[in-house]
Amino acid sequence: MANELRPCPCGIGDRFDYEGCGQEVQVEHIKAYVCKPASTDKAVIVIHDIFGWQLPNTRYMADMLAANGYIAICPDFFAGKEPWKPSDDWSKFDDWLKTRDARKINKEADAVLKYLKEQCGAKKLGVVGFCWGGVAVHHLMMTYPELKAGVSLYGLIKDSDDISNLLNPTFFIFAEKDDFIPLHQVTLLEQKLKKNCKVDYEVKIYPGQTHGFVHRKREDINPQDKPYIEEGRKDMINWLNKYV
Repeated sequence: MANELRPCPCGIGDRFDYEGCGQEVQVEHIKAYVCKPASTDKAVIVIHDIFGWQLPNTRYMADMLAANGYIAICPDFFAGKEPWKPSDDWSKFDDWLKTRDARKINKEADAVLKYLKEQCGAKKLGVVGFCWGGVAVHHLMMTYPELKAGVSLYGLIKDSDDISNLLNPTFFIFAEKDDFIPLHQVTLLEQKLKKNCKVDYEVKIYPGQTHGFVHRKREDINPQDKPYIEEGRKDMINWLNKYV
């Protein structure tokens, strides 16, 4: 059973010791981390988890995408509000989360899309997100047709959620041993997608993995985990390469 004192899974995992290769910029009312390859018109929005846009792990993911030929931008989707800290009181997490709704980010998304198109020359756009950011990906992929591909990594889903009305191809990454996303919810998601979704999608469960494994688990932490961590990252990039 999940630890009742920790209602969000993002407390699991490692904080990478990583500096980042990109730079911080101002995008209208929010700040963002940007990493650019030499020349490309392809861009990916990278959406952080509850620990915010400055978490080294998420910047590591952005830099990985840039190394694969994408302008990668990780904006502050909390719009200046404090990210969650591991030392915060988990009993107050639900109240904290109410002021940071992953489905109410259109103002920030509009600013970032405008920046990518006008300042970076981006013509082909995708989005990836982790945990809280995975939920944000669900929302954006049902809202913005210019996002040609989405990858949602362990975005929390509820039985009542219907995220099958996707506008473009979306890949869903889940962990088999995720205490916070029961496999029956993943099965229900697959059933809804199969029945209603009109675009390409894939739902994949990675054996033996726990929540956050793609960006919150070090490759060297456990030998049997390394192949799945690397596979999750490769699958993310391959999906973007296929559709963006």
